[in-house]
Order: sequence, then structure tokens, then C-alpha cells
Amino acid sequence: MTTSTLTTKTLGTLGSTPAIGLGLMGMSALYGPADRDESIATIHAALDAGVRLLDTGDFYGMGHNELLLHEALNGIDRDSVDLSVKFGALRGPDGDWYGFDARPGAVKTWLAYSLQRLGTDHIDIYRPARLDPDVPIEETIGAIAEMIEAGYVRHIGLSEVGAETIRRAHAVHPIADLQIEYSLISRGLEGEILDTCRELGIGITAYGVLSRGLISGHYAPDQVTVSDFRSHTPRFQGENLTRNLDLVEALRGVASDAGITVAQAAIAWVASRGDDIVPVVGARTRARLAETLGAAAVTLTDEQLAAIEAAIPLDQVAGTRYAAEQMAMLDSEK
Repeated sequence: MTTSTLTTKTLGTLGSTPAIGLGLMGMSALYGPADRDESIATIHAALDAGVRLLDTGDFYGMGHNELLLHEALNGIDRDSVDLSVKFGALRGPDGDWYGFDARPGAVKTWLAYSLQRLGTDHIDIYRPARLDPDVPIEETIGAIAEMIEAGYVRHIGLSEVGAETIRRAHAVHPIADLQIEYSLISRGLEGEILDTCRELGIGITAYGVLSRGLISGHYAPDQVTVSDFRSHTPRFQGENLTRNLDLVEALRGVASDAGITVAQAAIAWVASRGDDIVPVVGARTRARLAETLGAAAVTLTDEQLAAIEAAIPLDQVAGTRYAAEQMAMLDSEK
């Protein structure tokens, strides 16, 4: 590995971490086929550039993503990497979703399988992917806390939960970070949720900073197949897509004036929102990773930030970030 040139941010109990994280979901699930060799090469390139936080989920490709990560980390110093793992999603062989299971016994079972697939003796940040409506958050967090005491987990994270749930979880055990979608067109974090996290010293890992490629400047509708979950998402459908891509073109003009790409403008905007907010970007290739890392070197002026926000007014964004059924599962949206 080379010495990192990335600046650092702070994620609660995890402490200092490089200012960009790599999300691995797209290497295994939901965006259509990915090249295994290129995926592994991209992970290696990220580590060589100083990226430390690697985010996965045990249900990404039903274990495929964890096995891919295990292969990529072969020969890598385990202590040089922070593995963030989400758990709890219930899925069938056909990919259907059946809710979430975060009962204490299930927590420990999910963890046992993840440790095996990842080939490691501990996970750095372990988090329920969503709030299980049938299980008090105190029970879920208590079970992870027991796994910390046993040495299998280092820190606890949360994902897509609201302020009340954050407070209840933090009262059981200190929380490292909240993982939540945050971008120019998804700003539900702002307000009570972010205020609560900052009050309690909890960091933010922001996923979806490019809104699944929608505001990357590279999105091509004709490349999305029915197996790509974006084709079933309101923001990517019909007139909604047309309106949203018009906003992207406005952003392209601002980015061009700043001498950066559309994706770099969107990533740098999220990064500018605080020293406790780490964008986790789902680059699947080394080319996209290079563009992402370029965003880490961008410092936007107040005038540029204002121009970026003016290019994508929130009241002009069309469609929700998930379909209605999935939106209903988000504690962060209640």
C-alpha cells in the first residue's frame, strides 16, 4: 500500500478515517453484471490510494459480495482496513425481499456467517440494514454489544433510522456512525437526524451520493435492463427521469465552470457538508474510482457550492429514492 494523500474525517467511536469510502454493493447485486477481476482490481486500487473503509452487506448477492471481498483482501494487512457490514435483510432465491430480522439470535447468526465468508475474526462496524419493526432497537444493539465484548465486532453502526431510534440505540451502546442516503437530491438527513447525530458524536457515512448514477453525468437510460433495480425506482422512470436528467445538465454547466466533472461536483458537495460526513461511493471500475478520488482533492468555494445547489433545487427533483414499498421500510423517512 502507498501512503494516503486523502484528508481525514471522524466517524464517532471509529475515530479518524480517510475522507472517502468504497461501497461494494454494485460489484455483486442490483446493477446488473459486474466483472469480477475488475471489481477486485478496483478494491486494490482504492486501498493503494489510501481508502480504508470498505462497505458491504451480507445480502449483497447473497454472500457473493463478502466472498469477493475476502478474495480481494487476501494478503492485505487486516488492520489496514475497516470493514463495514450490514445485516438483516430477508431475501428469497429469486431475489425477492421479505423484510428484516434483527432478533438477538439472528444478529449473532448473521455475524457468524459473515465472519466465515469474509475470512476474518472481527468486523469493524456492524449494523442492521434497516430497523426491524418487530424487535426493539435496544435488543438488536444489545446483541451487537455482546459481540463486541466477545471480540467479534469493534464498533456499532446504524442505517436509515430516525432521530428517536438513534437516541435509543446510543443509550444502549455508543454508535460509530449512521449510514444514510445523502446527495444533492436526497437531503432527508438534514435537520433533526443530523442534529441528533452531531449532538451524540455520531458520524455519517453517506451512500447514494450520486443517486445510483443518476447525477453522475454518465447515466445512460438505454444501458439499464429490467434486472437493474433502478428501472423500478420512481426517479428513473418516465417523465421523472427526463426532469431529473435536465437538472443534471444544469449541474454539468456548473461543474464545467469549476473545471471538474459532474460526479466530482456531486461528491465534493456531500464532502463539504461536514468533517463528520464520509461519502461512500460505489465505484465498480478503476476509471470511476479515479474520478471519485479526484473529488477528494476538490475544495469548493462558497460561490461554487451555491451554484451547485441552485442547479438542482430540491423542489424540482422528481420521484422518490425508492419505490413506495421500500420507502415504507425506512425509519429515517417517518
